[in-house]
Amino acid sequence: MLDWLQTEWPQVLGFVTGAICVWLAGRRNVWSYPIGIANNVVMFVVFVGAGIYASSVLQIVYLVMGVHGWWRWTRGAEQSRTYIAHTPRRAWPWLALAGIAGTALLVWMLASFTDSQVVLADAATTAVSLVAQYMLNRKWIENWFVWIGVDIVFVGLSIAAGLWVIAALYALFIGLCVVGLRSWRGVEASERAPRGAETA
Repeated sequence: MLDWLQTEWPQVLGFVTGAICVWLAGRRNVWSYPIGIANNVVMFVVFVGAGIYASSVLQIVYLVMGVHGWWRWTRGAEQSRTYIAHTPRRAWPWLALAGIAGTALLVWMLASFTDSQVVLADAATTAVSLVAQYMLNRKWIENWFVWIGVDIVFVGLSIAAGLWVIAALYALFIGLCVVGLRSWRGVEASERAPRGAETA
């Protein structure tokens, strides 16, 4: 057991910080962001070692977006623990376009400049993860559905790369995302109820 921990400690640390980050996000706690930034550093090391290059670069972008989200949750409209919004209809085409364009660009980059054996899955999960992170930063409740889809693919990708601890982490993420979605819906319903009572 000790030998295994000495070898796999980056995956274990990534597991712990990642789980705490998602759990805090589900509770709308701003500490999700500094914990998430620490997780990005650890996961960068893990993914580079496994040859999952797009996902490793994704961690750097996540770090930047984490700073952006941290700022929004402490300075913007999203700073309220009870603030939750739905994704505007006009935003969906742009989010879809960003995911498709990002995937296409990353497929070309990975195929041209790396020896990645999981080009499409790596590229797609990377691009869509960025879309989901942007939605989370804006506290758009539908971000949880996008994360669940991404995490399902990441479980398979991690297994294919032999990262069993990370695969378990993403399986846990799916459960935490469901819990987060239910929590956000509960807050949204409780915020809407008083207004409905006033107008009744």
